[in-house]
Amino acid sequence: MRKFNIRKVLDGLTAVSAAASASSAAQQQQAGNRETEIQETLQSEHFQLCKTVRHGFPYQPSALAFDPVQKILAIGTQTGALRLFGRPGVECYCQHDSGAAVIQLQFLINEGALVSALADDTLHLWNLRQKRPAILHSLKFNRERITFCHLPFQSKWLYVGTERGNIHIVNVESFTLSGYVIMWNKAIELSSKSHPGPIVHISDNPMDEGKLLIGFESGTVVLWDLKSKKADYRYTHDEAIHSVAWHHEGKQFICSHSDGTLTIWNVKSPTKPFQTITPHGKQLKDGKKPEPCKPILKVEYKTTRAGEPFVILSGGLSYDTVGRRPCLTVMHGKSTAVLEMDYSIVDFLTLCETPYPNDFQEPYAVVVLLEKDLVVIDLAQNGYPIFENPYPLTIHESPVTCCEYFADCPVDLIPALYSVGARQKRQGYSKKEWPISGGNWGLVTQSYPEIIITGHADGSIKFWDASAITLQVLYKLKTAKVFEKSRNKDDRPSTDIVDEDPYAIQIISWCPESRMLCIAGVSAHVIIYRFSKQEVTTEVIPMLEVRLLYEINDVESPDGEQVPPLPTPGTGSNPQSIVPQSHPSTSSSSSDGLRDNVPCLKVKNSPLKQSPGYQIELVIQLVWVSGEPPQQITSLAVNSAYGLVVFGNCNGIAMVDYLQKTVLLNLGTIELYGSNDPYRREPRSPRKTRQPSGAGLCDINEGTVVPEDRCKSPTSGSGSPNDSDDDQKMNNFIEKVKTKSRIFSKMVANDIAKMSRKLSLPTELKPDLDVKDNSFSRSRSSSVTSIDKESREAISALHFCETFTRKADTSPSPCLWVGTTLGTVLVIVLNLPPGGEQRLLQPVIVSPSGTILRLKGAILRMAFLDITGSLVPPAHEPWREHNVPEDKDEKDKSKKRRPVSVSPSSSQEISENQYAVICSEKQAKVISLPSQNCIYKQNITETSFVLRGDIVSLSNSICLACFCANGHIMTFSLPSLRPLLDVYYLPLTNMRIARTFCFTNNGQALYLVSPTEIQRLTYSQETCENLQEMLGELFTPVETPEAPNRGFFKGLFGGGAQSLDREELFGESASGKASRSLAQHIPGPGGIEGVKGAASGVVGELARARLALDERGQKLGELEEKTAAMLYSADSFSKHAHEMMLKYKDKKWYQF
Repeated sequence: MRKFNIRKVLDGLTAVSAAASASSAAQQQQAGNRETEIQETLQSEHFQLCKTVRHGFPYQPSALAFDPVQKILAIGTQTGALRLFGRPGVECYCQHDSGAAVIQLQFLINEGALVSALADDTLHLWNLRQKRPAILHSLKFNRERITFCHLPFQSKWLYVGTERGNIHIVNVESFTLSGYVIMWNKAIELSSKSHPGPIVHISDNPMDEGKLLIGFESGTVVLWDLKSKKADYRYTHDEAIHSVAWHHEGKQFICSHSDGTLTIWNVKSPTKPFQTITPHGKQLKDGKKPEPCKPILKVEYKTTRAGEPFVILSGGLSYDTVGRRPCLTVMHGKSTAVLEMDYSIVDFLTLCETPYPNDFQEPYAVVVLLEKDLVVIDLAQNGYPIFENPYPLTIHESPVTCCEYFADCPVDLIPALYSVGARQKRQGYSKKEWPISGGNWGLVTQSYPEIIITGHADGSIKFWDASAITLQVLYKLKTAKVFEKSRNKDDRPSTDIVDEDPYAIQIISWCPESRMLCIAGVSAHVIIYRFSKQEVTTEVIPMLEVRLLYEINDVESPDGEQVPPLPTPGTGSNPQSIVPQSHPSTSSSSSDGLRDNVPCLKVKNSPLKQSPGYQIELVIQLVWVSGEPPQQITSLAVNSAYGLVVFGNCNGIAMVDYLQKTVLLNLGTIELYGSNDPYRREPRSPRKTRQPSGAGLCDINEGTVVPEDRCKSPTSGSGSPNDSDDDQKMNNFIEKVKTKSRIFSKMVANDIAKMSRKLSLPTELKPDLDVKDNSFSRSRSSSVTSIDKESREAISALHFCETFTRKADTSPSPCLWVGTTLGTVLVIVLNLPPGGEQRLLQPVIVSPSGTILRLKGAILRMAFLDITGSLVPPAHEPWREHNVPEDKDEKDKSKKRRPVSVSPSSSQEISENQYAVICSEKQAKVISLPSQNCIYKQNITETSFVLRGDIVSLSNSICLACFCANGHIMTFSLPSLRPLLDVYYLPLTNMRIARTFCFTNNGQALYLVSPTEIQRLTYSQETCENLQEMLGELFTPVETPEAPNRGFFKGLFGGGAQSLDREELFGESASGKASRSLAQHIPGPGGIEGVKGAASGVVGELARARLALDERGQKLGELEEKTAAMLYSADSFSKHAHEMMLKYKDKKWYQF
């Protein structure tokens, strides 16, 4: 595979417009000397982009091969990918440039090479003796379609069967065609009046290499004598053939047919089969033929020294087994075992002790390649148990809906997760070692722990150890078990806002230090988890319901007789005057019969046993309001030091104190602005102008709607001056008026909601959306003139921190920064009670600060730097076991415990200055605090938009990494936002990439490249350089086992394996040259020629200079090697001559 490591030196050659750089420079000048004191160490030479490894099950597999000596497995896919597996931890991914489906793979056994045959009629020879395998040769057939290939053990001549029924022979060393061709008409002669169909099988007789068995699809089999160039025998059967297999003695072979039968033939009796078996056919009385069954797609015939042979087959079930799962059948003597599989069988291979086809095969395992799984069955144990699969192939067990990547985690995390995950392992696996054990591990040059978390459509969350470019599952959490499950579709509550996968995970927020985990699901639910090593039983699951919706802010005339027209967004009444009302959470429908105050999912009311690992702390659900479903959650953050969780959607924001289990804040987005709203909007009902939304990444849902009521927070106070009887009457009157319009618009609204949610589904229900018609079709302009856009301002980013909230602040304090889809950043001040018991008794006081900052495009990420330019992480509590009662000393400690904020500088320095880094879809800004001056600004993209932005650490410094929808990966220095890297990597072809792409520390990144595979990449120059060492080796020098002993009598009287000089038959001198128009030879990029062609541009000039040196070095090296070889041969010749002289020195002439 070609290494993807384009590097652009961007100092002074950036893609940013001159105007932007000029304005940036001017701002730097104004910022004074303080900002210029920060020494930035990152330069563009620290960055280089390349793919590292690909994990997961090969997507849409199509071919399978195994090297029995090297013990390496190869899988080809329908998209031209090649995955190679050795011992656990040794994996490799390669890709055919054409992207055509792989139809067959053949190892050159113990040679470190592999031949792949593709659906575009090309053959490729892969060199596996290098860490990144490369193609050495390719051969493109022009006039015939390839259908089957066969490469005999220890032969360099590859037989290639075609759709026309001909067989061509390829020399795998030179990848050229031999002039020797077996034409279909010569093979069948007059045995059939019609064309026999494509070649479906080729193999040589195990005991005689000069005899080739050719299977045609129509049912004809021919035994061809290669020397005499004619057919010895022809075997005809009236059922189509799918596969053929030899008995190792070469006297019998078995065919599988399309009617579910197996026919066993004696080589010398071509008239009729020796035996016909229908493995799954019902035997009828009166000696009639059994009923036909489904085709047997493949059969293998393997012998054992000690007992009966094994006949292993796939398919062949009777037609009346409707709905039965695909099966592999193992027939051994009189016993027949039918092994059911979870997915359809693509291919299978029997692993045997010997690579020689003319010896007892001694099968010990079967590798079964399924559509979405790889299963290895132990044939040596009773009951045929499966081996425990050590590869990370279960990423897609349920479709991945989101993922997060954490590099440089606390060192105790992986052992802690592994210990709780080890208890989840299934029992009943084979006791033997995993049989695919080839290759060697690479060197571990990265010592830091890495964790990947994947969220899935069934509500499960998986934690993976991703350290040192490997992947291993640590622990699986099932979030759906907290909810009541509906038995069938009819039972399903009508409150579901998605038809399928109501538990799907949308957002994951995790604090590695405190181990607090928070998830947001597709049914507008949030669950907070604590990590514990103790098992507990929760009698009552703690639960909160939040009513987060906007309503019309109508004003009723005092006499109650007329209702004034709706205020337009231009009118300036204060949106904060909405009256909080309290509805009992038990009511399930409002007075007009509309669904009201009910969540989408029902929490279990029975005691819940929680195993060690992640245990539920609190379940929060958004509820329906007056027939309106809750909107899906667009952003989420949890903070262990403050004991708070906050989440937002396109209606507003809610903050919950998970220690006291209370709602602290429940505001509509417009209410957050207070009187500072730049658009002078009124909270209003979107139902009058509802349109289907395109459901973007942040902007997932339909319209903005206004809260009729909010859960009371302990700080809200009950005696509000607005809470009068008159107001209550007025609201009741408005309710009656609105009911009429609600009933009318409910049908339309629900239909539109369903359409919108179909678009925003995070599962693979719509896997390959075209960019033109997917959720990115909405205008990404930051213009705020559109009333529709204003009404749908969603919360898109949340960040807890300890910083300056207002310009006048002299010291930092805990606060929450909120970013919206309209590019606004608002700051909310948090007033926390003292720690210990006081924290549980006194309320947390939350208040907007009035600070508003603006950027172009939706806000994606926020972070804070201290005076030295180091990252200030959010405060966190260190993890401790909560399910063990604390002793007195611990209690005293916890009272004194303050939140930890790991910043390199002292608290005195923090109070001097800080910098806020804010990244939106369009631009990034660095703002000095507390002055709130924008000191650096960078327009990231004009024509596209940023999908993911992360502030990450690299080489003891920090930078901003961005992935754009136009496929560019960019990095910027901090705080100055200098462009350091800009590489076109891949275009956004579907929602899956957008949903799963993430950057993390130390130059690591990943995304879901297919529904079953994770692609990891690095943007660090250092990692790119070390990658070669870190990758495992596939090929290891292994001695080929000895050939089977022929025995004295077989050697004396013949009857052993007959060898054949294929060179004599197929070489140019004997068979002549092949037709040039038949196939075209293409040299592969595996050699130096391919590198020459790839070099271009400035980098190419350097590469060419380096190549010239390499070639010169190579030629000098070759010369040196030849000289050494000549010296060695001269030396050995003189040695032999001396030995001969000594041997015969004293002998007489007659003794010679």
